[in-house]
Amino acid sequence: MNPLDVSVIVPTYREAENLPVLVPRIATALQEAQLTFEIVIVDDNSPDATPRVCADLAARFPVRLETRTTERGLSSAVMHGMNVARGDVLVCMDADLSHPPEKVPELVRTLNEGADFVLGSRYVKGGATAEGWGLFRWLNSKVATLMAWPLTATSDPMAGFFAIGRDTFEAARNLDPIGYKIALELLVKCRCRDVREVPIHFENRLHGASKLSFQEQVNYLRHLKRLYEFKFGALARLAQFLLIGGTGMVVDLAFYVLLLGWLPLGLARAAAIWVAMTWNYWLNRRITFSFARRRAVLPQYAMFCLSCGLGAAVNWSVSLALSSLLTVFGGRPLLAAVVGIIAGSLFNFILCNTAVFHRTKPAPESVGEPVLVDNP
Repeated sequence: MNPLDVSVIVPTYREAENLPVLVPRIATALQEAQLTFEIVIVDDNSPDATPRVCADLAARFPVRLETRTTERGLSSAVMHGMNVARGDVLVCMDADLSHPPEKVPELVRTLNEGADFVLGSRYVKGGATAEGWGLFRWLNSKVATLMAWPLTATSDPMAGFFAIGRDTFEAARNLDPIGYKIALELLVKCRCRDVREVPIHFENRLHGASKLSFQEQVNYLRHLKRLYEFKFGALARLAQFLLIGGTGMVVDLAFYVLLLGWLPLGLARAAAIWVAMTWNYWLNRRITFSFARRRAVLPQYAMFCLSCGLGAAVNWSVSLALSSLLTVFGGRPLLAAVVGIIAGSLFNFILCNTAVFHRTKPAPESVGEPVLVDNP
């Protein structure tokens, strides 16, 4: 088959009511722009009339239905659609009419002008959101965007309306999205440099209910973790390790205060340290070094406690040596202690990264830093 100018990928689940409105609008916009196209509906086996609706639409428009019975999820549906699409330009949009189909030609034109990636954005000049967005929904979007800022400087990386060239998409490796923010996955892993944003008016969905849930928000956090580790490698793991260490300090102090009324001073201090150490181990096993959490707990826990002990020894030794040997630290014991804490933390991280939670098999191949696959 000859390639087409554009493939519009529309992931769906229970969107049968929206498709008869969406498809004609997409077709009209692309026909007026004199572009050859197909509309690929990727459906997760919806228990509604989606097959019949798509069959009726296919009699009038270049619509193709791809029904998935073994997979679920918006991101993987988009990936499936892009893999089977025939167009030189791949456009993704929602089925609920929140994205204006009339903007598809502008996204395509902007991409063909030399961009690597084009977003339909709510937050650039000329963009807007529909009336009725509550404070919580607006805040949720802004916080999610802020959390992704170190990964991309675009104003609306949460957008589900975007265009990418087939060559750019196919050049990416280790695409492994979870949740619903597929645009962010592609922006980072396709290493897009020339990213442009086209203003859109984001509407409320026409029919049906939103698929956004608490679980999808948790998936977004897991997705961010993967992308940070893909882009920043060991630095991202170190940041997680230090953040968890900070929470461990809070746990340590809280338990110490609690136990002081029940145990002798020395025993209370030892018990609080042990609780905090166990807390740090559990979180690091679950989050920072999640690739290693299927290994036996007790040997790993023992190694972690040993590394913490060695890290504490480094902390103590560096603090004492600085205070004793360097005049600049002689009258500044707190500064020496801070340097000791940093040295001990770095030592502990290196030991955890290379010995306690080390990999037992090679990481997936990637360009630059290794990709860490977060097992569910």
